Amino acid sequence: MAAIENSKPHLVDSYGRVGRKLRLSVTDKCNFRCNFCMPETPEWIPNANVLSFEEIVQLVRILSDFGVDRVRLSGGEPLVRRDIENLVGMISRLEGIKKIGMTTNGFFLKEKAKALRASGLQSVTVSLHSLRRDRFSTVTSVDSHSRVLEGIKAAKDAGYDSVKLNCVIIRGYNDDEILDFASLAYNEGYNVRFIEYMPFDGRRNWGMGKVVSGEEMLSIIRSRFQIVPLEREKGSTALNFKFADGEGEFGIITSITRPFCSDCDRLRLTADGKLVPCLFDNHEYDLSKLLRGGASDEEISEFLRASVRLKAPGVESLLKASTSLKHVRPMYVTGG
Repeated sequence: MAAIENSKPHLVDSYGRVGRKLRLSVTDKCNFRCNFCMPETPEWIPNANVLSFEEIVQLVRILSDFGVDRVRLSGGEPLVRRDIENLVGMISRLEGIKKIGMTTNGFFLKEKAKALRASGLQSVTVSLHSLRRDRFSTVTSVDSHSRVLEGIKAAKDAGYDSVKLNCVIIRGYNDDEILDFASLAYNEGYNVRFIEYMPFDGRRNWGMGKVVSGEEMLSIIRSRFQIVPLEREKGSTALNFKFADGEGEFGIITSITRPFCSDCDRLRLTADGKLVPCLFDNHEYDLSKLLRGGASDEEISEFLRASVRLKAPGVESLLKASTSLKHVRPMYVTGG
């Protein structure tokens, strides 16, 4: 089997990085209005432009022929896409796909967790940026904190291989909850991932002054807990740790202060079929025109090869050139 996998062609960029993971946005729509993600008046993709399940599966199948074997569904909010469990099942039946995960706000997870698991979803990551109901409601514009917590529990009960919690830490907003989230991981066994604030907010409020560095987060966590570093998997976005005397784990995603662009293996596909090779670059390459114009798999494959070769070096090069980063696009458009 290894010989067969090694014989596959790969999607390699001009820096020698190989694409192996796909972040797949199934919709730009979301039922939350988080102020660090959504603009006040979002510009939605017209429904006619959103890829069908069959179009998505065709692209994932072609990508899997290049060795892309991990798919993460995102949005917007993926669970607002009708019959999303059917798409999970369609992707899970593709021979080359080994892992399927989803990043969600958790609002519909209580109702959907079992069906998604039965369809082949293996892991769930829930975005949870505050453990305080009033603060959560303020940032999301929805009073649904308890509902999201119920969804997280439902995912844990459904037997997923992994249930993670994503928390974007923003100075002056929720940096006083770092120890609360660490305690949640320690006491409940969740894998909490602390994420540095990135310049993809819909209202363009981002600034370096609001970034809490991974090093600062670690210092705060070490003030209460003994932690042990874990080996970093190649291509991972996170520095991972476990507690010396507890079951839980946590990760620090240092996208700003210590990015891992040199071995990035991720590609992103927007809901309307645009390939985004680098999250921090504003270039995107339209696959939908090929899909809907009758292009063959071979023509789509060649377009993918050419597009991935144009992948930007990443945020590391931007930081070396300047201490300031420009706003690229709102995260809801690209997917997590």
